Formats: sequence, C-alpha cells, structure tokens
Amino acid sequence: MKLTVIGGTGRIGSQVVKKLTAAGHEAVPAAVSTGVDLITGKGLDQALEGAEVVINLANSPTFDEASLSFFRTSMNNLLAAAESAGVRHQVILSIVGVDQVPQLDYYRAKALQEDLLRQGPTPYSIVRVTQFFEFMDAVLSWTSDSDAVRLPATRLQPIAAADVVDAVVEVATGTPLQGIRNVAGPDVFPLDELARVTLAAQHDSRTVITDDKAGMFAAVTGDVLTAGPDAHLAPTHYQDWLQTAH
Repeated sequence: MKLTVIGGTGRIGSQVVKKLTAAGHEAVPAAVSTGVDLITGKGLDQALEGAEVVINLANSPTFDEASLSFFRTSMNNLLAAAESAGVRHQVILSIVGVDQVPQLDYYRAKALQEDLLRQGPTPYSIVRVTQFFEFMDAVLSWTSDSDAVRLPATRLQPIAAADVVDAVVEVATGTPLQGIRNVAGPDVFPLDELARVTLAAQHDSRTVITDDKAGMFAAVTGDVLTAGPDAHLAPTHYQDWLQTAH
C-alpha cells in the first residue's frame, strides 16, 4: 500500500515510516521539512497523490488555546485534500480520555480534531494512547527545583513510544475502525509515584512532594487518563524501559 504519514519526520512518525517501509509498504513522510504545510495546504495534494491511507501524526506547535485553531485548520485542509485524492482510510493519533478533560486547552483541541474526522467524508480510525514514557522527564521538569518535584497523584497508564508505533501501524494497515481503539501500557501509576520510580532509576536524590495543584495534570480527576477494560495493553513495562533508557 501507499501510505502518507503527516508528521512523518517526528518521534512517532519517523518510526512509523520505518516500520511500514520494512513491511514492504510505500510510506511517504509529509512535514514542513518535506514541503508540506497543513495550515496553508501547500504541498498537501502532491503528498497525498496515490495514497490509500493517510496517517495524521501532526502536532500543534503550542499546547494553549492556539492549538484549537491549529487542529481545526489542519484537519479541514487534510479532509478536503484526502477526499480529492481518493484516500480510503484516515488515521489519527489521539489521547486516552481526551474528551473527559475539557479544562485542558490541548485536550479540547484534540477532541475537536476527532470530531472533525468523524464528520468527514473518509472512513477513519482513531488510535487513542496514554502518556508516553519518554515524556516523564519533561513532566518532572515543569514543577521541580533543585530539591524537590511537586506532582499530583493523578492516575496514569503510560506507554512506550515504540508500542505506540506498533499500534498505529497495525490500525493503519487494517480495515477502518469507524471508531476508537484505546491503547495503554500494562501498569497504572499515580503520577507522584511514577516520579519517585523515575528519579530512583536516574539516581536523582530529589524528593517528590504530592501536590494536587501542581502542573498540568492537576486539572485531571479520577481515572480518565487510564485506559479502561476495553483497551489493548502494550507489552513494555515502565520499569523495564527505564533500565534501557538511562
């Protein structure tokens, strides 16, 4: 098959392209660096020419309210270009629980992206995944100083980026779901505990203070970011990944 991977030069996109190519597909990366601009539409028609599937992994440059405009414009441009190119399957990568956290601008923007895809003309699949293992260092840095890291006890079920790649490739090369597949890591952690595990593995002596008002995830209550009983569980455990990552 020919598949166009929007955001195909990024962390997930470059690995998706690699995996599809290794499986014998023609995977075309489309990004600003390859001459494709989702906001102006420049280069989109050429990138989608002959593609049976579009995998949309594009990310907003910001996580604030401007992300709403990014996803609205980029999705509308992509839907129109895909329809005229005769694309038969559109896949987007989204976030588990994304429609349960309207107080976060970025989650609201991703929920809007999902809605636009559902209402669009092309058969579709939505792959919702949990937070990446690889983002833990960034999460720690948001609310830390030289002595301590402050984080809420929000429950997460993090996943390895490599397992996200596998999930995206599996869905993109299959029949359109006309719905959502939830994919998560095998273990659930409170975020403050996840921080303790991470710092211990990095031989970092800072203290983790449980603070229900600290950082972005303070806005999240209950289990909305964990995957629920219908989820596909990825194989990689966080503690095993930490051994190889550091």
